[in-house]
Amino acid sequence: MRFITKRIHAFLDYPVAIALIVLPFLLGLGDSSPLAVQISVVTGIAAFILTVLTDHHLGVFRVLSYRFHLTVDLLVAIVFIAVPFVFSFKGIDAYYYWVNGVAVLSVVSMHKPELVG
Repeated sequence: MRFITKRIHAFLDYPVAIALIVLPFLLGLGDSSPLAVQISVVTGIAAFILTVLTDHHLGVFRVLSYRFHLTVDLLVAIVFIAVPFVFSFKGIDAYYYWVNGVAVLSVVSMHKPELVG
Protein backbone atom coordinates (compact mmCIF):
# COMPACT_ATOMS: atom_id res chain seq x y z
CA MET A 1 0.00 0.00 0.00
CA ARG A 2 2.08 2.88 -1.32
CA PHE A 3 0.21 6.15 -1.25
CA ILE A 4 2.66 8.80 -0.06
CA THR A 5 3.60 11.12 -2.87
CA LYS A 6 6.50 13.52 -3.15
CA ARG A 7 4.04 16.36 -2.45
CA ILE A 8 2.64 14.77 0.73
CA HIS A 9 6.16 14.03 1.95
CA ALA A 10 7.19 17.66 1.36
CA PHE A 11 4.32 18.89 3.53
CA LEU A 12 5.42 16.56 6.35
CA ASP A 13 9.09 17.55 6.30
CA TYR A 14 9.01 21.01 7.90
CA PRO A 15 6.65 20.12 10.80
CA VAL A 16 8.64 16.95 11.53
CA ALA A 17 11.92 18.90 11.59
CA ILE A 18 10.44 21.45 13.99
CA ALA A 19 8.96 18.67 16.16
CA LEU A 20 12.37 16.99 16.43
CA ILE A 21 13.77 20.28 17.75
CA VAL A 22 10.94 21.12 20.17
CA LEU A 23 9.51 17.80 21.41
CA PRO A 24 12.52 16.68 23.46
CA PHE A 25 11.99 19.73 25.69
CA LEU A 26 8.20 19.41 25.85
CA LEU A 27 8.42 15.70 26.68
CA GLY A 28 11.24 16.13 29.18
CA LEU A 29 13.67 13.83 27.43
CA GLY A 30 17.13 13.35 28.85
CA ASP A 31 16.50 11.29 31.99
CA SER A 32 18.68 8.42 30.83
CA SER A 33 21.15 10.62 28.95
CA PRO A 34 21.45 14.23 27.77
CA LEU A 35 22.20 12.74 24.35
CA ALA A 36 18.48 11.94 24.05
CA VAL A 37 17.81 15.67 23.70
CA GLN A 38 20.91 16.57 21.72
CA ILE A 39 20.53 13.89 19.02
CA SER A 40 16.94 14.88 18.32
CA VAL A 41 17.68 18.61 18.15
CA VAL A 42 20.68 18.13 15.85
CA THR A 43 18.66 15.75 13.66
CA GLY A 44 15.81 18.27 13.52
CA ILE A 45 18.14 21.06 12.40
CA ALA A 46 19.71 18.77 9.80
CA ALA A 47 16.23 17.68 8.60
CA PHE A 48 15.18 21.31 8.21
CA ILE A 49 18.30 22.08 6.16
CA LEU A 50 17.80 18.91 4.09
CA THR A 51 14.22 19.96 3.32
CA VAL A 52 15.27 23.48 2.31
CA LEU A 53 17.83 21.97 -0.08
CA THR A 54 15.62 19.19 -1.55
CA ASP A 55 14.29 19.30 -5.09
CA HIS A 56 10.57 19.29 -4.33
CA HIS A 57 7.93 22.00 -4.44
CA LEU A 58 8.65 23.20 -0.88
CA GLY A 59 12.42 23.14 -1.30
CA VAL A 60 13.97 26.59 -1.34
CA PHE A 61 17.26 25.94 -3.14
CA ARG A 62 16.48 22.50 -4.69
CA VAL A 63 20.05 21.29 -5.05
CA LEU A 64 19.62 17.79 -3.55
CA SER A 65 17.66 15.10 -5.33
CA TYR A 66 14.51 13.75 -3.79
CA ARG A 67 16.00 10.25 -3.99
CA PHE A 68 18.93 11.44 -1.85
CA HIS A 69 16.44 12.94 0.62
CA LEU A 70 14.62 9.61 0.93
CA THR A 71 17.91 7.79 1.43
CA VAL A 72 18.80 10.14 4.28
CA ASP A 73 15.33 9.62 5.79
CA LEU A 74 15.82 5.85 5.64
CA LEU A 75 19.21 6.13 7.35
CA VAL A 76 17.73 8.38 10.06
CA ALA A 77 14.98 5.83 10.69
CA ILE A 78 17.51 3.03 11.13
CA VAL A 79 19.72 5.16 13.38
CA PHE A 80 16.75 6.24 15.52
CA ILE A 81 15.73 2.63 16.04
CA ALA A 82 19.30 1.71 17.03
CA VAL A 83 20.14 4.76 19.18
CA PRO A 84 18.40 3.56 22.38
CA PHE A 85 20.40 0.33 22.26
CA VAL A 86 23.71 2.02 21.45
CA PHE A 87 23.41 4.69 24.16
CA SER A 88 21.38 2.65 26.69
CA PHE A 89 18.41 5.00 26.64
CA LYS A 90 15.62 3.98 28.99
CA GLY A 91 11.95 4.89 29.38
CA ILE A 92 10.60 7.79 27.36
CA ASP A 93 14.03 8.48 25.89
CA ALA A 94 14.05 5.06 24.23
CA TYR A 95 10.38 5.07 23.26
CA TYR A 96 10.72 8.50 21.63
CA TYR A 97 13.42 7.23 19.27
CA TRP A 98 11.71 3.92 18.54
CA VAL A 99 8.38 5.61 17.72
CA ASN A 100 10.05 8.24 15.53
CA GLY A 101 12.23 5.63 13.80
CA VAL A 102 9.26 3.42 12.99
CA ALA A 103 7.23 6.44 11.82
CA VAL A 104 9.95 7.60 9.43
CA LEU A 105 10.54 4.06 8.20
CA SER A 106 6.80 3.74 7.53
CA VAL A 107 6.65 6.98 5.56
CA VAL A 108 9.66 6.06 3.44
CA SER A 109 8.31 2.57 2.76
CA MET A 110 4.89 3.89 1.69
CA HIS A 111 6.19 6.02 -1.19
CA LYS A 112 4.79 5.52 -4.64
CA PRO A 113 7.82 4.16 -6.55
CA GLU A 114 7.07 6.08 -9.76
CA LEU A 115 7.15 9.37 -7.83
CA VAL A 116 10.44 8.84 -6.02
CA GLY A 117 12.85 9.65 -8.88
